[in-house]
Amino acid sequence: MESPFKADTVKGKVGLITGGGSGIGFEITKEFGKHGASVAIMGRRKSVLDSAVSSLRCLGIQAIGFVGDVRKNEDATRVVDETFQHFGRIDILVNAAAGNFLVPAEDLSPNGFKTVMDIDTVGTFRMCHEALKYIKKGGLGREGTSGGGTILNISATLHYSATWYQIHVSAAKAAIDAMTRSLALEWGTDYDIRVNGIAPGPINDTPGLSKLDPHEIQSGAPVHRFISGEKWDIAMAALYLASDAGKHINGTILVVDGGDWFNRASHVSKEAVKELSRSVEKRSRSGAGAPESGIPTRSKM
Repeated sequence: MESPFKADTVKGKVGLITGGGSGIGFEITKEFGKHGASVAIMGRRKSVLDSAVSSLRCLGIQAIGFVGDVRKNEDATRVVDETFQHFGRIDILVNAAAGNFLVPAEDLSPNGFKTVMDIDTVGTFRMCHEALKYIKKGGLGREGTSGGGTILNISATLHYSATWYQIHVSAAKAAIDAMTRSLALEWGTDYDIRVNGIAPGPINDTPGLSKLDPHEIQSGAPVHRFISGEKWDIAMAALYLASDAGKHINGTILVVDGGDWFNRASHVSKEAVKELSRSVEKRSRSGAGAPESGIPTRSKM
């Protein structure tokens, strides 16, 4: 679809996007670049990053990729610092790295729960913490700039009611939303940084949906049919919040799901979930549908 925004909407800005090599993260990266920004992407798989950077440069976008894991302090520090060294500034941080899988609560190990929290929640805070010195008003590289930068945290709607077999991710996303509001209050006041969130619903052609899509469950049990959106929808929301059009928006979680979360979640049997998990594990081992930043299989918990 054609963007409703002008081509120079974020011209001159530099964005750092975690999980930016695939899925929603890549779409946000691409649209930032197409609208004038220079972009750096962070992810764990070099081959994915190299392919993404190549695709972005073919579109005339100034792009660079950094291999790193948001769970590691040294990686977060290195990637943020190298982004600044390469572009001379950082204006936008997008935290899109995430991990997910279906699992009944009693089958989820504490380590599995912790791993998702480490990627989604702690990883988000870690990146915000490391980027502060560059994004805050008067920070490094912001000479001649009147205010601070922008942080966008990608969340979800799973915790708005309750979601079957998603206790770990629901907890992580709820924590991200709380973090977003707290940082908006503190850093908005002290450092003139706008901190907002985007809560996507089910999005077509993403690793998350391919791992969680009930269509793969062959039990015949009735399931909720998603109101699916496109990656473009999330990228446009991110572009709006990162641009001057969103200059008076701070501490908001923008839901982009077509109203999907209003639908009552249907029950899916545990046997069906286990069948789906085996299918996901088989795909992951074959290299198909693996997320840019996430947990490939439950067997690695």
